[in-house]
Amino acid sequence: MKITALETFVLHVPVSAGGIADSRHQLSHWGAPGVRIHTDTGLVGTGYTGTHAHLPSDRMITSCIEAAYGPLLLGRDPRSVQALWTTLQRHPPLQWVGRAGITHLAHAAVDVALWDLKAQAAGEPLWRLLGGSDEARLEAYDTDGGWLDRSDEQLVAETEARLAQGYRAVKLKVGSRDERGGFDPARDLRRVALVRQALPEGARLMVDANGGWDLATALEAGRELAAFDVTWLEEPIWYDDLPGHARLARALATPIALGEQLYTLDAFRDFIAAGAVHYVQADAVRLAGVSEWWRVAELAHAHHLPVVPHIGDMMQVHLQLALAHPACTLLEHIPWMRDCFEEPATVAEGRFVVPQRPGAGTALRDDALERYHVA
Repeated sequence: MKITALETFVLHVPVSAGGIADSRHQLSHWGAPGVRIHTDTGLVGTGYTGTHAHLPSDRMITSCIEAAYGPLLLGRDPRSVQALWTTLQRHPPLQWVGRAGITHLAHAAVDVALWDLKAQAAGEPLWRLLGGSDEARLEAYDTDGGWLDRSDEQLVAETEARLAQGYRAVKLKVGSRDERGGFDPARDLRRVALVRQALPEGARLMVDANGGWDLATALEAGRELAAFDVTWLEEPIWYDDLPGHARLARALATPIALGEQLYTLDAFRDFIAAGAVHYVQADAVRLAGVSEWWRVAELAHAHHLPVVPHIGDMMQVHLQLALAHPACTLLEHIPWMRDCFEEPATVAEGRFVVPQRPGAGTALRDDALERYHVA
């Protein structure tokens, strides 16, 4: 099998309820710049990364795939995924211009597409190719009902709706601001209390600050979370602040979750070594694809830390990885891109349905490519 062509694309898909907000961002669309890798056998592998639908950034990613990675891949056997990963990651000119930014996101899309091809060629879903069991059970937690722009009444109503759908775990956003632009942890804690009250005994509640607090606020508000049996506090402060996260991990009773904004195996190594993280949220499309994600998951597993990948159904490949790796028992659900895929991730009674089609689950519907494509 040989690679014959790379076809890039950019999708901008509307988010739920016309828009959402967390402590740092307001979104109307989710971006998916990516690539379809064609082969001489007729098989096509699909990979993409996730953005905030900023077209200039999306175009930089696809341009990198076309101009920088394309010449290194044409004519190569796509099944040699690890060898190709090293070729792309260690290519000297690309190392000079970025090992954790645009080139890394572009590499993620390419690596996912290559693993998609490898699984298709084997006639297996990726989770089985990676050694997963047919008996795997993966709990879903819902994030699409806890945004900061929701009123208290909406928040409770959306929580109750998720419970009616069978979820036993939900996440809500914290990092509210007052009228003067200052932090408003009192509002956050009031909303945490409301959601906890709406949940049945034994249900999990997670909170996510999206890096929006400073250290003092995270210490103050974080100490209050223990009273609400919060499973984890996610990205409480700026993503790269290793000493701050380590201090929080020592000071708070509530565990720390992070990793969505860490781009390399080296970054995860340092956070884990510093005791700064308890739930490792490795993201295959921020890391350089499936290949680097698996190395991070193995590192976390060696330290007896659970791995909870970022967004199972929008990334699709995370569902495959979480089913395959023994460190994973829980996965996030946000259904914005559900109608884009030939085999969309599906939740039934609070658990993900195990996909059966060969590949990484990333194959896009033709009508979705037409509907959401950005020319």
